[in-house]
Amino acid sequence: MSSELRELYQTVILDHYKKPRNFGRPEGADHMAEGRNPLCGDHVKVYVRLDDGKLAAVGFEGSGCAISTASASIMTQAVQGRTRAEFDALFARFHDAVTGRNASPDALASLGKLEVLAGVREFPARVKCATLAWHALGAALDGSPEPVSTE
Repeated sequence: MSSELRELYQTVILDHYKKPRNFGRPEGADHMAEGRNPLCGDHVKVYVRLDDGKLAAVGFEGSGCAISTASASIMTQAVQGRTRAEFDALFARFHDAVTGRNASPDALASLGKLEVLAGVREFPARVKCATLAWHALGAALDGSPEPVSTE
């Protein structure tokens, strides 16, 4: 990855960290789940409102590192309007990218804005930060009453 591209990705991550999108509970949210990363202290609550089987509104609250917050922010934008099956497929592709299982140019390009987080594959401990909100959203969609943990 070129230094210019790496710098651009860092800028996008910092922007989403400092000004997270969809921060807060969306009006009419009917599903919620909590996620915790006990190793670094990240904590997130993810809210979703389903309409006709689609994720009509997704938001989050909590605190965490730049990677965790940016991932939650970008995720909320990426999943709006998707079905559960589409969310699951996107999460699988995202997880493969951040763990390094599939970091091919085509796979990364299919992630859209989420591609900026693919660099965490170089820092395995940060994968949990990048995927925390995703696991929480999955738990919210499942109706799981227990908080999810990265441990």
